[in-house]
Amino acid sequence: MDLPLIQPPLNIVLFEPDIPPNTGNIARLCAGTGAILHLIEPLGFRLTDQAMKRAGLDYWDAVTLLRHKNFDAFMEQHAAGRLFLLSTRGKTPYTAARYQPGDALLFGSETRGLPEALHERFADTTLTIPMLPGAIRSINLANSAAIVLYEALRQFGPQ
Repeated sequence: MDLPLIQPPLNIVLFEPDIPPNTGNIARLCAGTGAILHLIEPLGFRLTDQAMKRAGLDYWDAVTLLRHKNFDAFMEQHAAGRLFLLSTRGKTPYTAARYQPGDALLFGSETRGLPEALHERFADTTLTIPMLPGAIRSINLANSAAIVLYEALRQFGPQ
């Protein structure tokens, strides 16, 4: 089965990411799927960080990367689109959502997660990746982004 092209693309949104290799790995994921990568500042690193560049390999030219000075600036650009928060605090499994091209998938900082205000504001669209209770706090950010992005692609099916 061919990987479907996403038109318009999905949006992977990282809220104040801290760990450069995670962002680099997610950039590589976006390059391979056509998803747009949004980074909401402040970042816990510089975009020139060698660990991030190394994780993204030589695929950076294939990534559509957009930076936003804060969450409100992102929302101004994405005002017409749907937004799903991904959080360990979510009650709805990510597989229950019906994704559409143009959706945005928002992931929190590796060390702080998402702010309480966003959890309250988007309670109806907060999703989670089920895990064994009590085993770990969370799944790696890059792995989480891949899991949910590929579920959305699966739902779109061959085009």
